Amino acid sequence: MTATTQTAAGTTARAATLPGAVTATGRLRNVLQAMMVGLRPMIVGYWCVMLLAFSLGGLVIKLFTGDLNSSMWDYGTQSPKYFSAAVGITLTPALFTLLVAHGVTRRMFAVAGSILLLGAAASTSLLWVLAYQVERGIYDWAGLQQALANPHLFTKTSQAGLIFVEFFLLILSHEAAGWLIGSAFYRFGFWKGVAFLPLGLLPAAAAEFLLVAQWMADALANTGYHRPPLAVGIPGVLAVNAIALYCAYLLIRPMALKPAKG
Repeated sequence: MTATTQTAAGTTARAATLPGAVTATGRLRNVLQAMMVGLRPMIVGYWCVMLLAFSLGGLVIKLFTGDLNSSMWDYGTQSPKYFSAAVGITLTPALFTLLVAHGVTRRMFAVAGSILLLGAAASTSLLWVLAYQVERGIYDWAGLQQALANPHLFTKTSQAGLIFVEFFLLILSHEAAGWLIGSAFYRFGFWKGVAFLPLGLLPAAAAEFLLVAQWMADALANTGYHRPPLAVGIPGVLAVNAIALYCAYLLIRPMALKPAKG
């Protein structure tokens, strides 16, 4: 690319400029696009199955059982968390060697991975907010009650902000835990990876104990444990996730490439 400049003599000169992809921002954008393309079959396949199963399967079950006054979507709150953990686990083993071998720095891979996981958590949370709102509209139209099967930070599905916060924090925590675990197994091998599991699971465990939402809430309530104030729990989960993403960055920075198998 070139840019035209005016000289003192009144003539024009062409100065070379770098294309956008050569800048750090351009490279980061390209790495993010490559990551999204690499994970797209896994993510799209999951959501197609998820939405189909809970749209058709859930409807059939409700018609047969006659239980029409509870939220169908509320029974599916666990699946996105564990799938998000699987995305985090897959990220480094599936894409690290390919991208670094093509000139992507380890630092940029770690930064792009963090951005990707944050975006995926936000997108999934928005999708779940939308699912609750669509279901609420259908229930209101049919004159049914949209009761929630699980405890949440929200008490009714019209509280879209709390729905987003709950799902974003829980999903990001499971993504971060998965990324730590997947990176540890890739870097250290099987046995050291197994030994690292308790540390890798800390982000997900911290979110469950600080938010006390969904299926874990009843189990924790039976022990006498109660949720801390949200003013403590929400910043606490954010802090743990920030530390977890930084630890993943530290794991990746000195990581060696592994030869392709097969």
